[in-house]
Parts: sequence; C-alpha cells; structure tokens
Amino acid sequence: MLKFIDLFAGIGGFHLALKKLGHECVFASEIDKNLSELYEKNYEIKPEGDIKKVDIKNIPSHDILCAGFPCQPFSKAGKMLGRNDDISGKLFDEIIKILAFHKPTFFILENVPFITQQDNQSMWQHMNNEFRRIGYTCDERVYSPHQFGIPQHRKRVYIVGCKKGLNHFQWVDLKENITTDIKKILDINPPEAKLVEKEQLKCLDVWQEFIDCIPSNVSIPKFPIWGMEFGATYPIEDGKIPEKLTAKELGEYKGVFGTSLKGMTKEEQYKFLPSHAINTSENFPNWKKRYIQQSRDFYLKYENDLRAVVAKISDLPIASWHKLEWNVGDGERKIKNYIIQFRASGIRLKKTESSPSLVCTNTQIPIIGWENRYLTKTEGARLQCIENIQLPNTYASSFKALGNAVNVEIVYQVAKNLINEDLISKIVKINAEKNENPIIKLFANGTN
Repeated sequence: MLKFIDLFAGIGGFHLALKKLGHECVFASEIDKNLSELYEKNYEIKPEGDIKKVDIKNIPSHDILCAGFPCQPFSKAGKMLGRNDDISGKLFDEIIKILAFHKPTFFILENVPFITQQDNQSMWQHMNNEFRRIGYTCDERVYSPHQFGIPQHRKRVYIVGCKKGLNHFQWVDLKENITTDIKKILDINPPEAKLVEKEQLKCLDVWQEFIDCIPSNVSIPKFPIWGMEFGATYPIEDGKIPEKLTAKELGEYKGVFGTSLKGMTKEEQYKFLPSHAINTSENFPNWKKRYIQQSRDFYLKYENDLRAVVAKISDLPIASWHKLEWNVGDGERKIKNYIIQFRASGIRLKKTESSPSLVCTNTQIPIIGWENRYLTKTEGARLQCIENIQLPNTYASSFKALGNAVNVEIVYQVAKNLINEDLISKIVKINAEKNENPIIKLFANGTN
C-alpha cells in the first residue's frame, strides 16, 4: 500500500480510483467548503482549504501526488486566460512546489486537452520544463470515457510523471470499435428525476412540428439550424456587416424572421438583428457566414412548407431556442427519441450511444427525451464511474461537482499501469525489511 495526496479533491474521483488499487490517502485539499465537508463524510479525512495557504512542511510524506487542478483557465468554456488567470491559472505552480519539496515518486494530473495547446502550447512547454527542472519524466495522453466502454464523450488529458523515468509504464491499450449505449446506465422513470419544464416541452413540440414539415424525401440539415435567419437578408459580406452600415442603409434589408428594418433608428434595428450580427466591428468569420447562408437558403427552398411553423419558432421566448442542432444524422425524426440539451448555442440533439460531456454548469444537464426528464444525480455519477458515495444535495451542486470530477475508471486504469503490481510488491517487501521510504530504496537499487 502506497500513500497518496488528493489536491483540488472535489468529490474524490482520484481518491476512489487509488483506494480501489489499495493505496491510502494521507492528505487532501478542497477550497469549496461544502465539497470539503462532503469529502470528510465520504472518506473520513478532512481536507485542507486553499492549497496556496497550506504550509508545505505540514503535508505528510507521500508516494503519489494526484491533482485534477481547475480547468477553467484553459477550457474553451472559460476565459482561456491560462496562467494569466490570477485565481486559478497559477495553481499548477503550487503542484510544482509540493513535488519539489516532497519528491513523491509518481504523480497523476488531469485537465482539459486544451491545456496542451494554450498560447501555442506555451503552457504545456512551461509544464514540461518545470517537471524536468525538478527531476521528473512525464508523458500525456488524451482519453474519453467512451473509449473505455463508458457512455460519455468527455475528452481529458491525463498527465503522468515518475521521478526515475517511465520505462516501466505503458498507456492503456484501447480496444477498437467499442459500442456504448447510455440506456445501460439509466434507471427507468426514477422518482427523484427532475422533469423538463412545460415551456421547454412546448419549445420541443414546436421544433418537432418543424421537423415534421420538412418533406420526407429531404434530409434534415446537418448544419446548425439558425431559425432567426429564416427570411433575414441583412448583409454578411466583408465590409458590409450591420455595424458598418447607417440606419438608412440597413433599412433596405430584413432582420430576424424577415422583419423589415426600414424606418427604424440604428438602436431599434439592433433589436431585430440576431446577437451574432451586432456588437462587432469585425467581419464575420467564414464559419458564421456559412451557417447563416445555409439556414437562409434552406428556408428559401422550403418556405411554403415551413412558413407557418417558423412563425411559431419566432414566438419562442428565449433567443437560444431559435436554434436547433440535429446531430443525429439520418436517425428517426422524433426529437424525444434522443438526448437533448438546452445550450446557449441552441437546442442540441445527440444519439443515445453516449451522453454529452458532463460540465460544471447546471444549464447543460442532459435531458432524457423519451422520459421528459433530466439525467439524475445518480446516473450522472455512473457516467463518471462514481458509486457508493454521498453526492451534493441539489441538482446544480451535484452536476457542478460531477462536471469537475475525474473519471474514476480512467484514472484507475492509468494508475494501475503506472504503479503496477510487480512494482508494488517489491516496494512492500523493501518497506517490511527496512523502515525507509520504499520508493527511494527501490530505485536506489536500480529497479525499474
């Protein structure tokens, strides 16, 4: 049994994985008070708070450092400030300080894949340089739970390091063509499930009517359907975007859902333009122009079939509800047969092969369409391979914690290869013979 520490512990994904391998947690840190209290209830160890305020000398000696350090500074869902994020971006430096002082033989880190690309990989280069400076060899690999047969698409980078090299280590050998099905982890109409709100159900009914109105011999668009562009004609060419036109010039065009902009002030016109067309002095990027034009062309081609239902779409109360992402290919044309998310970018449909990535915001909790309900906390925990622990009380706090958690099964598989059974048995034997640090003694004898 080796000793490990669990930094930025959250609900204890690393703890569960390392405990499953027989190792002992001797220290944890978690700045969130509620999660810290929950961690103590689940694992009978009281985490310290802000790691920046912990005296490194008071952290117990350990063999393995685990850290899923905050990803928001590096995530596309965040501000992508990287190490310039004064609150979270420099927490990696705290990890380096602990590694340099305590010199554990192994470390396992987890973060978003973007961390290896931030600022043209300058962050990743900085990390590598720091690991080498304090004597570690490291390697990284991006994994997603669906590659392990777990029905969730959620790419994360796993970073491993060893004080004496990684010649003994191999990344998990993944099987090809693994099929998954989210229904295998779902309960049937669980009584604790949160039901979808009536307004959202009405919204889905309107979009179902839209789907039904598309001629049966016509494919449903694979591009994001931007309903507000139906009937719109405002210019999107370089140099002619709305910001660059006078009110009189813009008055010659139509805004959202074909609303005439004639006779309005510029301020009034902006009320009838989509958010992606205002508050920018730059030309539209090509991807945005493509989506706009594709939506406009589709409506022009099938306007007679769609005109009545598009009027209903225009009455939907939230702008993001005017967009639909049909990410189910040529599947059955029934919205409620799929996994649904109400996102800021629009309503997104996914096949039931897997769940969308669990993220730390409760506004993107997957909806089980055929049961008109949200994924439950228990089901969300299963997607992270977290079982038999108490979760936060509310939906919002639970999914925030689950969205920040590491996937237990992936960490377990990676750690098992990093700290293999032969290595552990030699460590235990040496530890029984001498009252010394078993890892240091092992490598001092030249064992790999």
